[in-house]
Amino acid sequence: MYNQIISNKRKSIFIMVLFIIIIIALGWVFGRISGYGYEALFFAIAISIVMALFSYFQGDRVALWTAGAKPIEKNDNPYVYRMIENLCITAGLPLPKIYLIPDSSLNAFACGRDPKHASIALTAGIVEKLENEELEGVIAHELAHIKNYDIRLMTIIIVLVGIIMLLSDWLLHSFLFNGNEQNDRGRLGLILFIAGIVLAILSPLIAKLIQLTVSRKREFLADASGALLTRYPEGLAKALEKISQYKQPLKKANHATAHLYFSNPFQENKNFLSKFFSTHPPIEDRIKSLREM
Repeated sequence: MYNQIISNKRKSIFIMVLFIIIIIALGWVFGRISGYGYEALFFAIAISIVMALFSYFQGDRVALWTAGAKPIEKNDNPYVYRMIENLCITAGLPLPKIYLIPDSSLNAFACGRDPKHASIALTAGIVEKLENEELEGVIAHELAHIKNYDIRLMTIIIVLVGIIMLLSDWLLHSFLFNGNEQNDRGRLGLILFIAGIVLAILSPLIAKLIQLTVSRKREFLADASGALLTRYPEGLAKALEKISQYKQPLKKANHATAHLYFSNPFQENKNFLSKFFSTHPPIEDRIKSLREM
């Protein structure tokens, strides 16, 4: 578990550097195609650094705002507050900020840059529909994300994936307006034009695949860590079974923040392509893994 925490801290730095490299490459190609030269490159570097820092320090606020989460105190919901408080004491974690999402779907997520600056959000539906030990398993799973520093890694990815997609979109639009002019500059211009299109198309795909790979691996680890915290894997397994039967998607589901949630916030689709691009491993696999403990 401690090795995973160290690994996540290293991966956070690696992911930030990788995304910055992709953004700089997009900026350089955009500068050559559009005619802005190094000005576009410096702009891309500045944007990537600012957005990386923003995602590190403010990414959790973006995720909570996107979900429509509302902060609560102990008097607002003593049941939820005390359950999280007790599990934090058991896990040796500081109490995170607690939020409720006014949505009848069954879901939850944690976010923040470290355990001292963490938040946990639960939907109204998951609080109402799960039994005590089931809700405890879900909360333990989210606290495991906090303790394992998954929240830093996943929160950073939200903003960086968004900026890469935005720059890629600008680059493709630049080809539409400047492509003919670039082709007139000879063979080098044509090569640059083709390379730019490939980069603009592949960059969002690469960013998305990084997001999916990190997310799926983290879910299995958080399930195991949550079961270790409660000493009752069956509670989390039963919660997953109920969630799989309750098909209603989250009203304010967002593709940029989908990987933060306890389960897929969108309507489940059973075809191969949707499973391949899903932010979460199949619920059946998670339940099987828990019941083998």
